[in-house]
Formats: sequence, C-alpha cells, structure tokens
Amino acid sequence: MVFLGQVQWILALPTAGQRSSCCIGGPVRIGHVNIHWRRSQEPAGTGSCGLREAPVHRGDLDSEQERVLAEILGRNAGAEYLSNCGLDAAAADRATFRSKVPVMSYEDLQPYIQRIANGDRSPVLSTRPVSEFLTSSGTSAGERKLFPNVKDELDRRQLLNSLVMPVINRCFPEMAKGGKGLFFLFIMSETKTPSGLVAQPVLTSYYKSEQFKNGSDGPYYHNTSPLEAILCEDAFQSMYAQMLCGLCQRHDVLRIGGSFASGLLRAISFLQLNFKQLADDIEAGTLTSRVITSRVTDICVRDAVADILRRPDPDLAQFVRTECAKDDWAGVLTRIWPNTRYLDVIITGAMAQYIPALRHNGGGLPLVCTRYGSSECFFGINLRPGCDPSEVSYTIMPNMAYFEFLPMDDVAAGDDDARSRLVDLARVEAGREYELVVTTYAGLNRFRVGDVLRVTGFHNAAPQFRFVRRRNVLLSVDFDKTDEAELQRAVEVASALLRPHGASVAEYTSRTCTERVPGHYVVYWELLPVTTKCSGAVEEETLMGRCCLEMEEALNAMYRQSRVALRSIGPLEIRVVQPGTFEEVMEDAVSRGASVNQYKVPRCVTLPHVIELLDSRVLSSHFSPGLPHWTPPKQLT
Repeated sequence: MVFLGQVQWILALPTAGQRSSCCIGGPVRIGHVNIHWRRSQEPAGTGSCGLREAPVHRGDLDSEQERVLAEILGRNAGAEYLSNCGLDAAAADRATFRSKVPVMSYEDLQPYIQRIANGDRSPVLSTRPVSEFLTSSGTSAGERKLFPNVKDELDRRQLLNSLVMPVINRCFPEMAKGGKGLFFLFIMSETKTPSGLVAQPVLTSYYKSEQFKNGSDGPYYHNTSPLEAILCEDAFQSMYAQMLCGLCQRHDVLRIGGSFASGLLRAISFLQLNFKQLADDIEAGTLTSRVITSRVTDICVRDAVADILRRPDPDLAQFVRTECAKDDWAGVLTRIWPNTRYLDVIITGAMAQYIPALRHNGGGLPLVCTRYGSSECFFGINLRPGCDPSEVSYTIMPNMAYFEFLPMDDVAAGDDDARSRLVDLARVEAGREYELVVTTYAGLNRFRVGDVLRVTGFHNAAPQFRFVRRRNVLLSVDFDKTDEAELQRAVEVASALLRPHGASVAEYTSRTCTERVPGHYVVYWELLPVTTKCSGAVEEETLMGRCCLEMEEALNAMYRQSRVALRSIGPLEIRVVQPGTFEEVMEDAVSRGASVNQYKVPRCVTLPHVIELLDSRVLSSHFSPGLPHWTPPKQLT
C-alpha cells in the first residue's frame, strides 16, 4: 500500500469467503463497524484484503481533512499563487486559508498555466516540479484544458485504484478466485507544450505509468488485452487486437468494461462490423486477413497478438461467425463470454442514456460503476458496486485532496455571498446539492471542478454523493434554464414514442437557435434504424411532431411558461441527422486533442464548426405542432 504523509486511510472489508449484503443494499458489518477510515503507520497485511477494523466519527473525518490541507499548504509554501493571496502557507490554518484564498475557476488559473506551459520553472502553483499536464476531454465546455501534475500524484491515485477490487470482491466473491477482465482501454498520442512538457489525458498518463504496468492490485490487473495493444495509438489496431485477444480467451473473462458506457458500446459495434475478419484470423491462427494485414501494421501489436493466438482454432472461429451473424444481439456479451459476472463502465451523468443498450447487449448483467475522478483529481469509490445504476453514490476518500462544497441552492437563489459559505466534507447535509471544490497536492487551490453532486446519505461518518450533472451544461433562450439531466429525461420520454414504430434514438445533442425571433431549442437526433415503420411521410411527420411536443411537456415550468405565456421561446425543433454523424463529431474532437477514452458526446454544442457539421448532415426537420401545458401557479396570500 502507498503511504500518504503519516496517515493511511483504508476500508474494513470482509474476510475471504464472507458474502457481503451490499449486493442487496445492506451495509457490510465487521463487528460493530460498517465502513471506516483507519489511521495507521503499519503496512496493511491482514485478512484477505489487508484491511483492519476501527471505528470512525465525523470528527475523525474532519481532522483528517484538516491534516491533508496542512500537508498541502506545507509542501507548497513559497508557491507564487499562495503568496499573491497574502497567505503564509507554512503557518496558515484552515480559517486563514479560507479567508485569504479565493475560489477559482479555470479562467483564473489559465495565466499561471500558460506561464508553466511556456517554460516558467519557478514555483508558480506548487513547489514540486510539474511533471506533465493532464488534459480535460475537451467536450464538456468546448475547450481543451491543462491541469498540472506532479510525480507523486500517481501514487495517490493508485491507492484509490487499489481499493476497487477489494470492494468488488465483497459483492462478487468469485472475482477473488482469479479470471480475467476484458477491458477496452486506449491511449491518445501525447502533445507537448512550448517548453516541452507532455500534455495528455489522465487515462493515457495512467496507462503509460509504471503503476499501471506493474500494479498487481488494481482493477485492470489480469486483463486479456496485451499492454502493446493498449499502448498502440492507432485506434483501429488497438481495438482489433484487444477484441481478438478477448475472443481467444473468452472462457477466462469474468468482467467486461471500458472507461465510459459509450466506449463499451463502440466496442460492440466494432465486433458487429469486423467479426468476419476476426473469425478468419482465429481460424488461421494468425493475422492473415488481407484487409487486417494492411491495417494492423504495428509490429509490437502483431507479435503480442501472435503470443495469444498461437494456433488455428476453427471451432472458435465458427462459433464467432454463428453468434455474430444473428440478427438479435440481445445478450450477445453473455453468449460470447459466458462466465462474465458484470459490466464495469461509467454509467452516471450523461452516460445513463446508454443503460438500456448495455442491458440489452449484456443480457441483464449487473452494471458496475466503481470510482469517480477527473483530470483535476481522483475523488472516491462506490462502496456498493452491486447497486442499481440509479442508486450509484461515491464515497470521497479524504486523503486524496482537501474538499469543499458550494451549496447549489444558494447559487441558484442568486446569493452573491454563496462562495464565502463553502462547507467542508464533514459538514455537508443529506439531500442537498453542491458543486465540488478541490485543493490538490499538485497546486490547484479552491478550484471549482464543475461537477454538481447530491448527498445521498452517510456510510458511518463518510458522506456519499451522487453525480447529478456538469455545471453550466445548459440550454437557455430567455429566462429558461435547462440542464443536462433535464434534457436527457425529455429525450427519453419523447423517444419512447418511436419504439412502437421500430426506431430509437442512438445519439443526440442540442443547441439554442437565435437566428430568428423568438429563439428556440434545436435537438439533433441520430435514429436507429434511419427510418420508422410509418405508413408514409405524413404519418412520420406527425410522429416526429409528437416527439417535439412530448419533449416540451417534459421540460421545466419556466420553459413552458416562456412558451405559453411569455411567447419568448419558439417551438422546439428536432433535426434528424444521417447515421454516423455523431461518429464524425467524435472524430473531429479527437483530431483536436480529445481523448478516445474520455470522450463524451456533448449534450449542448456551441462551436460553430460542430454546428455546421451537424446541420450539413440533416435528413429532416420537425417542429412542435402545439403548445405544452402550463398553468399559472397559485397566488400566495
């Protein structure tokens, strides 16, 4: 285990063979303790997971956070940013830190980042040298952001990763007996700043690290994919090699996953498109397909695959052809990989829309969402990985960073003083929503991450959070404000009208159109299949118009009031785009530096060239045929 300062925070888990009740929603009890943070200066090494029992109280949690802040300030004392805030970091306590250091956004941070990127080696944000920049995915806010990283941060993140499998083993005890994971993992080519510092996505940095290559206790240990395939920068070669190796080891696979739910679905689509070539190579025992020979050219990848193929396997080849040629892909993952126990992907936030597709392809396998992190920091883990996707909550590990929380109801109320009333990790309240604010070892101070979280409860003294949405992912024409979660619900409700006609929404995004007055919402839908089973153009137009109106009915009262009473918003429009359009949007983002692993379809687009791309692929356009329902609220007396 990795020591962080003088404190090691670990979890109490059952001994080998103990079945946890977490899979059915109950807590794990060891003696009188459910889950705990333990202060220790001894290496963990007891029990099946090397973890021990000790009680914890909210005061312990707060004390640990206070210690972490003191450690961060102590190691970064002398950093220019803290000095500019008038803070003597070496001697500052928490109250002084909060009174002198303001809450910062990326725009506040950017001038300091630019100096470091251009070669300033002075202690700008941290006294530790910046080893690299971690880049954001570039899809949430439309731009690529750089975050400084320091060498020991990987050890800290690996500590969190090392907790994942012991927690998984509580719900799936059979995982402790061995077996392999089929994880589709990819890297991006690195870029460099003007000063020569590497800039790359956080997952690329991790997959290239010694911690990943040598870690025997992380979630990706015993993977069917050779390291050479994961580290291949060509997406096709990497995907082909990983899929081929996963098929060859299909009886060893106990879990299947990727980074995001959308990524796993892309892997399934890849199998649909390439199963014939994959079967040919399995039958030959080598990469022989003419098309594949010309595409899989990386010698290291070919050699690594050859070590797994080894010999011709005509029976497996025929099995792949038979299963993949079927029209119905329901349960295809359990048919091809019959020993799989769960799917490991991120399914919270915008990824929730993929849950039905994963359940369809996965044959009802549990969907497990294990941990929560970002380019800025790794935050916590899901202590109940067997829970329903709608109940996923994360327990933030208090040794990862110093955490504060901005109450969202104060912000929504227009309280200008809300930033001064940030609350600590030990003082959040159940049921309230907060924006996450972090102070990290790498030099971010009171940084607004942009994630909105809801406190769902407490496990012992530790608060648990559900990811709600990204802040500022909104549609707004007038007084209306539509967030990502609300838009997703509206799409789900409206798309249900398509199902009786044999169609569904494969992907979507949106924007506001103010080219004419009043402005209106535009929602781009890519349908699967392209056309509905309507009897004619008139019926299809009627159906799509109903979808538009159904979306409006599902939006908030302010939107409907603006449509009905104020007439400040025009009818909602759905533009149906050609199949493959959203793949083009992704390719454009990747070409501009986004990570394949971290890519998420933006639910609101503002970049002109992306809007131009979407509009150039429109097959048909449909408007809401009427007004949604809205009644004035009762007057207060």
